[in-house]
Amino acid sequence: MDIAQFHFPFHAKNRATLFHAQWAGLPDMHFTILVPFLLLEFSRTALSTCVAGLVLLVIGIMCARGEFLRASGLDKFVSLSNLCFAAPLAVFGAEHFSAAQGISQIVPKFMPWPLFWTYLVGAALVAASLSIAIKRHAFLSGLLFGVMMFLFVAMMDLPGTLADTHNRISWTLMFRELSFGAGGWMIATAAINQPQEPSRRKAFVVVGCVIIGITAVLYGVENFLHPINVPAVPLEKVMPTWIPARLLIGYVTAAILVVGGMGILSVKMARTAAAYLGSWVLLLVVLVYGPILIVSLLDPSTAVKVEGINYFFDTLLFAGTVLALASAAATVPAVVVETPR
Repeated sequence: MDIAQFHFPFHAKNRATLFHAQWAGLPDMHFTILVPFLLLEFSRTALSTCVAGLVLLVIGIMCARGEFLRASGLDKFVSLSNLCFAAPLAVFGAEHFSAAQGISQIVPKFMPWPLFWTYLVGAALVAASLSIAIKRHAFLSGLLFGVMMFLFVAMMDLPGTLADTHNRISWTLMFRELSFGAGGWMIATAAINQPQEPSRRKAFVVVGCVIIGITAVLYGVENFLHPINVPAVPLEKVMPTWIPARLLIGYVTAAILVVGGMGILSVKMARTAAAYLGSWVLLLVVLVYGPILIVSLLDPSTAVKVEGINYFFDTLLFAGTVLALASAAATVPAVVVETPR
């Protein structure tokens, strides 16, 4: 399988396509859930990922509740950075177990035992999600998650992108995986509790500013060029026609991404810029990707369900990445110019 076509493990559209191709013509295992006035059928993958996401959201909300109540202004959004980052990792971890055969097909061919690596990554994602959500050993979890994502980029995304340099989706995905890796390092930076290590904090934050800032500016340009596509992370999916003011959402998101990305790249304004940008992306997750997720789950197609789940949690992870940068920047006095209100 061509690695230029599939980007492991965080490409919503390609994963859904892969599962659809894998299960075509095969008896699909479903769980039937009876809810008031509605009978829904869920595939094993859809059910397991939804349950994992909901469980981590509950755990994350309980752990972030105190900090959220104490915060004011945009700091309330920043206080949710670990929650937004952890929940998607639980979803993708569950997906690695429930759809292991499909995901193992996109493990690089030069690596032996693809199923072993699929299960190992799934276990690592679940463990990291719990660690980050409850803020126990979050430094190690964030650091290792970042290293894993950078390895994925080097082994799969970069070769795939260079093999098809005219494909904008390949560039979009590569920079997204890079930003996820940087987000893991921002989670780790915010978790450093030794006050005598400002230089290490600042080095991590600068790396995060460069990667996340460039990604935001790139995505802003893409949103300007494709304003009716899903906002924030500019993939191929088009916003449904029932979403009001699609063009306005696209152009406003593009402007916020470019301005926010430039502010992040300045480093000194990173805290404020990341807080505003991360808050906006989180609102898009709730107001745009949330309804798309609900409609997808009501669809009888397993592929559509998986696509909706992945688009929602992929974008939530991007929001968590940007908010994690805002949280990490607050720990480096030389980077903070003003606190967003």
